[in-house]
Amino acid sequence: MSGPVKIALVGLGWWGQKMLSVLEAAPGDIRVVRAVEPNADGVRDLCAAKGVALSTDYADALNDPQVEAVVLATPHSMHTRQIAEAVTAGKHIFCEKPLALTAEEAARSVALCADAGLVLGMGHERRFEPPVAEMLALADAGDLGRIHQIEANFSHDKFVTIDRDNWRVKATEAPAGGMTATGIHLLDLSVRLLGRAESVLCICEQLSSDLPQGDTVAAYVKFTGGGTSYVSASLANPFMSRFTVYGSKGWIDIRDKAHVEAPDGWVVTRAMAGGPIETEEIGKAEPVKDNLVAFARAVRGQADYPITGEHLVNNIALLEAIFASARSGQIEKVAQPVAAEVEA
Repeated sequence: MSGPVKIALVGLGWWGQKMLSVLEAAPGDIRVVRAVEPNADGVRDLCAAKGVALSTDYADALNDPQVEAVVLATPHSMHTRQIAEAVTAGKHIFCEKPLALTAEEAARSVALCADAGLVLGMGHERRFEPPVAEMLALADAGDLGRIHQIEANFSHDKFVTIDRDNWRVKATEAPAGGMTATGIHLLDLSVRLLGRAESVLCICEQLSSDLPQGDTVAAYVKFTGGGTSYVSASLANPFMSRFTVYGSKGWIDIRDKAHVEAPDGWVVTRAMAGGPIETEEIGKAEPVKDNLVAFARAVRGQADYPITGEHLVNNIALLEAIFASARSGQIEKVAQPVAAEVEA
């Protein structure tokens, strides 16, 4: 097929509406033709203004012959079932993070899509931020040398005033503070750079809010091939996003000027062995759009989607161990998925 990939956007809450908005800038690659939202009255006017068919039933999207792919902006615990149903319907899938809440479920979803020849995209837009993409390329080329350590934080206070009945702060959906909301992105980049994790110690506390699953979380990760990553996140302090990678030949520190909801560029500080510390500012970009465009181009066979099944499963295996460590307060081993389970 040719032309823009026609998608159904499933979930028109905060983030679903963000995706609907940014995709207006990519009409040649991807187009929203249907939306699914249980609380339809709240978005009826929006969909009418955008010319997007609206319904409350996921089955409507799966049965719509126009729809080539579904984009899931739904509660985490629904992803595994919704992905399986989409595969049965022959639809490609783009799923918001996290892919699943257990490694077994993540491996199952990856295997289903691979066996069916369907593209599985993931809402890890941090990879598509220009300075992050450059950092990954430098690491892949060996320009940073042996990666030793990662230090990262992604915090915001957007949930401080959220209704405590909202799924985003429930134990079944977010067991360890901000790890599923923000920290998961930093885990993804850590796995991308250092590979499979071996063990983790996680501390999750409720320090300055009544957020039921805690407002402050920190995880210290050891990787099977060597190297460590310290990932932290707060749901109760003003916005902060920082990712720093240290290698034997150089280090790079990337700081966002604003939340990816409304990106405003980045401040990048770096030093290479024998050289000075340098700082530069990177202009605005829209990584949420760029990730979805990469997914659409993979559906069209124009390029491989860069987030592999192995990355996806290893990330969720680490996330599951973080949940266990947050409960126990002890170092927990990370499940080691069987290679055949993560092929994609």
